[in-house]
Amino acid sequence: MPDITAPSISAAALAPLLFVFGAAAVGVLVEAFAPRERRHPVQVGVALIGTVGALGATLLLSGRRQVTAGGALAVDGAGLFLQATIAALGALAILLFAERGLDPARSAFVAVAAVPAGSPRDRELLTDQRVQTEVYPLATFAIGGMMLFTAANDLLIMFVALEVLSLPLYLICGLARRRRLLSQEAAVKYFLLGAFASGFFLYGLALVYGATGSVRLSVIRESATGGTGVLLVLGLALLVVGLLFKAGVAPFHAWTPDVYQGAPTPVTGFMAACTKVAAFGALLRVAYVAVPDARWDWSPILWAVAIITMAVGSIIALVQSDVKRMLAYSSIAHAGFILVGVLAMNRVGVSSVLFYLFAYGFATIGAFALVTLVRDAGEEGTVGGEATHLSQWAGLGRRHPVVAAAFALFLLAFAGIPLTSGFIGKFAVFSAAVSAGGWVLALIGVIASAIAAFFYVRVLVLMYFSEPTGSSTVVALPGRAMSVAIAVCATITLLLGVAPSVLLDPASGASVFIR
Repeated sequence: MPDITAPSISAAALAPLLFVFGAAAVGVLVEAFAPRERRHPVQVGVALIGTVGALGATLLLSGRRQVTAGGALAVDGAGLFLQATIAALGALAILLFAERGLDPARSAFVAVAAVPAGSPRDRELLTDQRVQTEVYPLATFAIGGMMLFTAANDLLIMFVALEVLSLPLYLICGLARRRRLLSQEAAVKYFLLGAFASGFFLYGLALVYGATGSVRLSVIRESATGGTGVLLVLGLALLVVGLLFKAGVAPFHAWTPDVYQGAPTPVTGFMAACTKVAAFGALLRVAYVAVPDARWDWSPILWAVAIITMAVGSIIALVQSDVKRMLAYSSIAHAGFILVGVLAMNRVGVSSVLFYLFAYGFATIGAFALVTLVRDAGEEGTVGGEATHLSQWAGLGRRHPVVAAAFALFLLAFAGIPLTSGFIGKFAVFSAAVSAGGWVLALIGVIASAIAAFFYVRVLVLMYFSEPTGSSTVVALPGRAMSVAIAVCATITLLLGVAPSVLLDPASGASVFIR
């Protein structure tokens, strides 16, 4: 029998993952054994300890470069930066999940999920004070899968991470307290299309293994040095399809608007920010570690994909009347802008993508947090469901100036207006493309940004220069958790616009992958 040697594992290098997965495991035990009335504060605390602990561990590991777990996991600057970003965004998302002061039910999540949507019992549960607390361990498992996804140095581990991050998301998308049928439909669509994307990734993995005899990224790079065969090119193409699906890139974006609209809004913000960071982190690792010398085989295709993505996101968003669907198509356009930085294929491109993902993530969490505050006015002064139709936002700037100003800040960041993080992010990715000879791609990105600015400005005009029409709209008073999350997101969005070197320098230093 052949000798089997146990892989060398560095517990210190894996500390961020251990924090998150440990918190997720504890959350499962809490769900099983803690009394129902005590679960919510305990689950929130456990999830925050896991995410904040993971963030601290990544900061302590800054500057470390090693491969551990038998070469399956890489600890390097880019991976740690992405893990820190996911952990920070995940902690803010947990704060949004914990918000319980917005409506009579005091939560965005259903009290009991296993109830037929629209049934009398389901309608009764709209005002129930209970909440599905299993959302916290599920979200923590998803965060752990995302962090593992960006650190995977092995395609098989990458596939496992893809499933670990995806399966909890499919579940929590269907846990909205209101609009239950829409929420369940979103979960089913996301699951079915996500299963197809996972199948593409797994089949691509098999083809790459058949072409190179290994699933290790370093071995794939060595095999591709002498030229890429048809089998390897096909395998890589299928792998990239799976990654682009998770990033919400056209033409693999069909799930995005429906899922963003139907999922509980805190979950939508969580997916829009964290999943995009994880997907592009894995794409960067595949492109820069596994096949950096084969760029001329796949770059032309990704050029076309980036152009289509920017066009689809920017143009279709113009005709949306729902705020969440508009932000969904906005996220598709931003995925195209990020691809522009990826295609630079140099350190400047990597650092620009890292900065963009960080800036976009915080602005996204803040924007969706504010969407949860704008509500239909219920009977006798009560607060109803979310007012997501654009007409309901008319006149918001005069009636609720603070909320409107904060939302305007995030919209200006999405549009890339100076003195916001979005301007620096777009300038960074377009500059990286120009430095690598991709000025045509950068020019198309600038045109797409100009088109996208129209639908952001349209919302600003509605809020500040239009009279309220139709049903009355109120703004719910946020609790302490959501107030902290919004304040952090707004501060970072402004800070990175005024003093971008605070993040640009660390991003530049972290722009190297270990090979």
